[in-house]
Amino acid sequence: MPAPAFQNAEAVVDKILSDVGNTIVLGLPLGLGKANHIANALFARAAADRSIKLSIYSALTLEKPRPSSDLEKRFISPVIDRLFGGYPDLSYAKALHAGELPPNIEVTEFFFLAGRWLGSPLAQQNYISANYTHAFNYFLARGVNVVAQLVAKRVVDGAPRYSLSGNTDITVDLLKVRRAGGAAFKIYGQVNAELPFMPGDGDLPAGEFDGILESPDIEFPLFAPPAEPISDTKYAIGLHIAGLVRDGGTLQIGIGQIGDALAQALIVRNRDESAFRDIIERLLGGAQPAIALETGRFEHGLYGVSEMFVEAFLELIKAGVIKRQVDGALLHAAFFLGPKGFYRALREMPPERLQQIQMKAVSFTNEIFDQEDAKRRARVDARFVNSTMMATLLGAAISDGLENGRIVSGVGGQYNFVAQAFALQGARSVLALEASRQSGGKAESNIRWSYGHQTIPRHLRDVFVTEYGVADVRGRSDSDVIAAMLAISDSRFQPELIRQAKDAGKLKKSFELSAVHRENYPERIVEALKPFRTNGRLPQFPFGSDFTEVEQRLIPALQILKEASASPWSVLKLALSAAISGAATDQAALARLGLDRPKTMTERFYRRLVSATLSRGA
Repeated sequence: MPAPAFQNAEAVVDKILSDVGNTIVLGLPLGLGKANHIANALFARAAADRSIKLSIYSALTLEKPRPSSDLEKRFISPVIDRLFGGYPDLSYAKALHAGELPPNIEVTEFFFLAGRWLGSPLAQQNYISANYTHAFNYFLARGVNVVAQLVAKRVVDGAPRYSLSGNTDITVDLLKVRRAGGAAFKIYGQVNAELPFMPGDGDLPAGEFDGILESPDIEFPLFAPPAEPISDTKYAIGLHIAGLVRDGGTLQIGIGQIGDALAQALIVRNRDESAFRDIIERLLGGAQPAIALETGRFEHGLYGVSEMFVEAFLELIKAGVIKRQVDGALLHAAFFLGPKGFYRALREMPPERLQQIQMKAVSFTNEIFDQEDAKRRARVDARFVNSTMMATLLGAAISDGLENGRIVSGVGGQYNFVAQAFALQGARSVLALEASRQSGGKAESNIRWSYGHQTIPRHLRDVFVTEYGVADVRGRSDSDVIAAMLAISDSRFQPELIRQAKDAGKLKKSFELSAVHRENYPERIVEALKPFRTNGRLPQFPFGSDFTEVEQRLIPALQILKEASASPWSVLKLALSAAISGAATDQAALARLGLDRPKTMTERFYRRLVSATLSRGA
């Protein structure tokens, strides 16, 4: 039986109110899969009619970048127009940011866009701390009675079918419960022509839906964050992790520079073992690897199982690194998000190739409880790779929040994969972090003696990786863990970390860090990778970029300037260096920022700063 068809979102709202009444508990998928027009129409109706109570439950509300300075605005505004211009903003997010959420509307999320909601008390107060796999139960417990999801459409034998596409994560399990009579929510789909039609559990007949919104007037471009340039630090981390991955094993990775760096490192290893070993030896700088290195080609190949399907997986499949099939699939995943080229590649992929990428419920990817025997056989030698913001010397990880209680992002599936690593034979949880960061114009260590918040406790410590190497800390004594973590920390902070550990009685007073690990400085990493940056093995954008060539030149220069901007003295030194050295001017880059013909003192100052950073980054 076909689902009722609607051509405007207001008519969908009328049907929802008719079906469920004035108390609406709206479930929106994480990330890409939100039916923005339906969500916005419900928000507008509730804002205009206070007799309607609207509760929204979701995660990862996607928003366009917001520049924080005039220079950032000059750079990012054209990018926003080009990549996100037609994407409809979510009204509830705008109201939350403005502090103008109507009293009859509530918004609750279990995962935030990183850092976006730190300054919103209401968002922080309504946050639910949840493992990704538990969110499904919380949706049901809250009484979700409407689900609004973006879908892809295909006509098969004259009948429409709809794909949950990149968001099978929670909806597949919700529908399973509804079919069994355990829930009575209504589900409405909004068709989007750009959304790839994915095979697997999310390929549904029209009868699964209570209504379909479809009209050319409400088509919009998918949210497509561009790939970030990979820094030397992130490449070093990815390379170290690539040396831990066993041929014939299993791989999970996430979005961002580290995932892309790892993928490119695995591709280099598969194409040229000798070059890969050379890079690793230069990075180690004479140190012995903490875990026996894997440096050979992928004769058997990897199988991918990941809550998140990112562009890097496509590149690994294309390069023949991921080629081990499980039940006919090279990759099982629960949701996806990526740049425009990623979506296009999925839309244009031959059906027989696409069939090897299966979208599943997050309960499948993130846990082993259901079909446990089959999963144990499939997920051999798994490497579950995730990022963390900070770690302690005793092996706890801080990935989602701050010690004052505010949440940066969320737990997501990180705990799930750590737990799997301890449950599966030969599996390891790999938590990656940069050894230091810039804060307030100065460097700070990301490896701490202690911290007042933890995401992964120290009794689940396994493998940590920084740009300086690998710390294997599973099953080791506290003193051994401290020594291993010190060996991958930034040498600028090692003396103080050692003092704190000794003062706490956790490290012998006679302990000394070996000389080779006292050379952990950023400059060493830059120098180690320089030949491979130059010869193209480790490019800034290994899988292509939505940025123009001029923008790609500007990105590292603006990053230097952003780090310097925390210190007025550093900014002044940059401007003076340009004036003294007569730095060569990149006219195309300056023109891109509107600084090729400065008219004001401020613009002339900006021009000097940008010229200096372009010269330094060249």
